[in-house]
Amino acid sequence: MKVITKMIQIKSCGENDVIDVTSQTAGLVRGSGLKDGIITVFIVGSTAAITTIENEPGLRHDFPKMLSRVAPTDIGYKHNDTWQDGNGRSHVKASLIGPSLTIPFMDSNLLLGTWQQIVVLEMDTRPRQRSIVIQILGE
Repeated sequence: MKVITKMIQIKSCGENDVIDVTSQTAGLVRGSGLKDGIITVFIVGSTAAITTIENEPGLRHDFPKMLSRVAPTDIGYKHNDTWQDGNGRSHVKASLIGPSLTIPFMDSNLLLGTWQQIVVLEMDTRPRQRSIVIQILGE
């Protein structure tokens, strides 16, 4: 079994930005020389998350709205009291979705559904430069 680690750099526009990283991730798998295995996609930082979604305008609108109902802007967060940075809700939302995703691949192709894309969800209240770690394991 071989392990290859790569990085993807992205820039977000801030809270509620949804960034599709499917093509970059798939390209790294195809370029790895590995035929079958799994990848882990991991976002570095505690105010962003990784998931899969049908990356279409309705869900790009609905998903952040759902998260705002779970972690609204108009309530107090102890994190904000501690750090005075106003992004307590960002940490809550990111932890609900999670920082990583594992996807199988076969014949050097990700085994994603037709309407399933890999997306970074920016939860922080300001634009951010983000690093995504892609770890490819396989043969």
